[in-house]
Amino acid sequence: MSATENKPAENTQPVFTIEKIYVKDLSLEIPGAPQVFLDRDQPEIEIGFHTAGNGLDEGVFEVVLTVTVTAKAGEKTLFLVEAAQAGIFQIRNVPATELEPVLGIACPNVLFPYVRETISDIVNRAGFPTVILAPVNFEALYMQRLQQQQVSQSSPAPLQ
Repeated sequence: MSATENKPAENTQPVFTIEKIYVKDLSLEIPGAPQVFLDRDQPEIEIGFHTAGNGLDEGVFEVVLTVTVTAKAGEKTLFLVEAAQAGIFQIRNVPATELEPVLGIACPNVLFPYVRETISDIVNRAGFPTVILAPVNFEALYMQRLQQQQVSQSSPAPLQ
């Protein structure tokens, strides 16, 4: 038997594991307190999402899903909550062309239930009715971001 036959085959199966999930940043602002609790205006809720990922080590990535929820009654801001839910993921044996979608779609899908609970809890603890975030299609958001990048890259450069 030769040395190469004795050597076990390298594992080339894709690996996707969650190493750690944590709240990286959390902010609550109630600029009109305590007066906002006396008003009976029905608030309008605005929700914004942002994802970012970066490599920590070979095959190890941090992905942060930031959700901003703003409640306004007319021009008055009742509250503003921003939560950055982060995760450390081990992603190995994934082709480079597929890594970006994993970081931009799969990881935010894992983080979303955690940030949803964090937002709901902090809004409730602030004395407001609970805000429950509706499910999000991170694949659609990812594709939209790709299209925006392609449009901005294909725009002609300004003449100097």
